[in-house]
Amino acid sequence: MKPIPYGKQHISEQDIEAVVSVLQEDFLTQGPRVKEFEEKFAQYVGSNYAVAVSNGTAALHLSALALGVNQKSKVITSPITFAASANCIRYCGGEVELCDINPDTLCLDISKVREKLESAPRGTYQGIIPVDFAGYAVDMESFRKLADKYGLWILEDSCHAPGGFFRDSNNGVQKCGGGSFADAAIFSFHPVKHIACGEGGMITTNDQYIYEKLLLLRSHGITKDPNELTKNDGGWYYEIQSLGYNYRMPDLLCALGISQLDRAEEGLKIRREIAKKYIEAFSGLPVTIPKSSLHQGHAFHLFVIQVDERKALYDYLKGNGISAQIHYIPVHKQPYYVELYGEQVFKHAEKYYKRCISIPMYPSLSSNDQDYVIETIVQFYKQNHV
Repeated sequence: MKPIPYGKQHISEQDIEAVVSVLQEDFLTQGPRVKEFEEKFAQYVGSNYAVAVSNGTAALHLSALALGVNQKSKVITSPITFAASANCIRYCGGEVELCDINPDTLCLDISKVREKLESAPRGTYQGIIPVDFAGYAVDMESFRKLADKYGLWILEDSCHAPGGFFRDSNNGVQKCGGGSFADAAIFSFHPVKHIACGEGGMITTNDQYIYEKLLLLRSHGITKDPNELTKNDGGWYYEIQSLGYNYRMPDLLCALGISQLDRAEEGLKIRREIAKKYIEAFSGLPVTIPKSSLHQGHAFHLFVIQVDERKALYDYLKGNGISAQIHYIPVHKQPYYVELYGEQVFKHAEKYYKRCISIPMYPSLSSNDQDYVIETIVQFYKQNHV
């Protein structure tokens, strides 16, 4: 039996044809497929603008720059996330402040953020980076109200949740990264994500100033726009007007992204069906399913369970050809951040980390393979008499 990974891309013939077609066209990069992908992605999440970049970390970095993060900035985020959610602030010279998670959602606890803001002088903090962890759609409306009270921006890390949604106070559907509440949102197109491009990322926003700033920063800070130039020596002339980066996403990968986007909703439906089957199968076991898993707008990038025998289960799965993963080692436990800020304690994040394990979740996971994963976990508990 082939090993079962925890996550996996699904490449169709349509995807292959899309990439081949670009190889037969005039542009491999900086061509028309980039704009097409941006427009279609913006339409999918419901934002006014989208900017394609080289990966999700680049999306975070550019967003932080566009939002004005600098050496005087303090920004709040979650300890349960991939380190890039915090690192992007450090790239800009800012300080990272962590707040504990809500044990029900596994996302940044808004009550803890509120306490932090209330206990500090006004102006101490510049922004908040909530993370749609595992695919759970954070209530950005509530975060927006809190941010507005203290004059903060919001950068939504939606790498786990394209297509995910929550319901606002009027019971309207608000898609992750839609731009109604966050100043900007970011997505990743890593192979295990919903939309797999190999590498790639996207920034969405409804703010025209942020959008134009992102376009400039994405490509070396260069502009050729005659209306923006300080002088013009001719048709070849360009100016570097700010310190930018080469964070462009090539047409090859954008073409793959467009093709993947065409079946994004189908993939979401399958992920939710897989999650439902897991939830039903584990109902009689000493396995904790986050309450957020029952949220209908959950995008299920990951299916995370919590168990007391985490290492033993991890090893048992591996020994039976099933790859699991741990998402994540808390940011504040990483040596870089310990050296920077000293030992910190976030009890819910630490309790979660000791028990969490992500089991296989991807649209091409067959029913037979999922049954095998379930049977293996059940057998583990039978052998351990738990």
